[in-house]
Amino acid sequence: MIPIKYNVRNLRVRWVTTLMTVLATALVVAATVLASGLSDGLEYALRITGDPLDVIVLRQGSDNETGSTVDPQVAREIANLPEIAKDAQGNPLCSNEFVTILIKPRRGAGGNVNLIVRGLEPAGRELRPDFKIVEGRDIKPSLNEVITSRAMARRFENLSLNDKFEINKVFFTVVGYFEAGGSSAESEVWTALDDLTGARRTPGAISVVNLRCPDEASKAALIATIKDDERFKLKAVDEATFFEEQTSAAILIKSVGVIIGAFLTFGAMFAAANTMYAAVANRAREIGTLRAIGFSRFSILSSFLIESVLLCLLGGIIGCLATLPLNGLSAGTSNYATFSEITFAFRFGPWIFVRGVAMALAMGLLGGLFPAIRAVRMRVVDALRQAA
Repeated sequence: MIPIKYNVRNLRVRWVTTLMTVLATALVVAATVLASGLSDGLEYALRITGDPLDVIVLRQGSDNETGSTVDPQVAREIANLPEIAKDAQGNPLCSNEFVTILIKPRRGAGGNVNLIVRGLEPAGRELRPDFKIVEGRDIKPSLNEVITSRAMARRFENLSLNDKFEINKVFFTVVGYFEAGGSSAESEVWTALDDLTGARRTPGAISVVNLRCPDEASKAALIATIKDDERFKLKAVDEATFFEEQTSAAILIKSVGVIIGAFLTFGAMFAAANTMYAAVANRAREIGTLRAIGFSRFSILSSFLIESVLLCLLGGIIGCLATLPLNGLSAGTSNYATFSEITFAFRFGPWIFVRGVAMALAMGLLGGLFPAIRAVRMRVVDALRQAA
């Protein structure tokens, strides 16, 4: 076999073409990793929102919270069902909530975007994953106050602490920022239920009832009761299933990422192939000499493939490393179930980087295969004569 240091020396001597191929591969891998990080971050935000023991009660025929209404009397009857779990004080873990969408301006002249504002009861906080106030304080009922996440405050105007946030000509004060485990709850603005319905001139209105059951058997019984009991005429949906059905935006991002990645991959493979074809043309004498001193066709084929793989592998590693500073960075897109803004964070798990490096290796193998075949098919005499 031809020593690896031979390939390393050739890459160093032809540093311009080496650098161009490495950068092209790095750009392709970085773009693909970014697309995967976006879709995985959005999927995570929606998946973590749904607790396996939580149930959402909506109007029959409604697919999202903003298009649902629940009669207040029916909501009170639901809260008294025995299948609902209790908190430490013995109160049912059940929250009547009103959800509305407002059109609000993004920061930096980013245009107007739909924004979800949720009015909820105190129990609603325990129904969100790892809810905690991270800056400021929680809202106090009847004072027209709101809380939101830091990500939303960075993306929207009038959501900084102590700003005045307008809802239907009523001004609410931003008193705190909260976190909810990176779930889609961090894409919302929260206030007290009665304060929001009062501002919207719909006192007593309820969009959905969110609740938690103590176990799977109780959850199944509660869903069946709400479905079959004529008093309710509502539908109860497993919360995890409800949010899984809203991952269309993540699927779209992933599909676009695959398409873009495919085009870029072909481009990078051509770049690698061009580099290796140029190497074959410029090193005809070397190839002839190697054959003349006894190296087999397989050794030369392997040598050129190794050189191509080294080029693309280096580019793949650089591309993966270039995305690391973006891990956890907040981003946003449209939730196609409600056409509202949803924030999430880039998530680059180990398997995303493994796929990126594997893609770089595939580029190197496919991009270097045909130039390597051309090299081994050269006759020794022709190779020496061509370079003379």
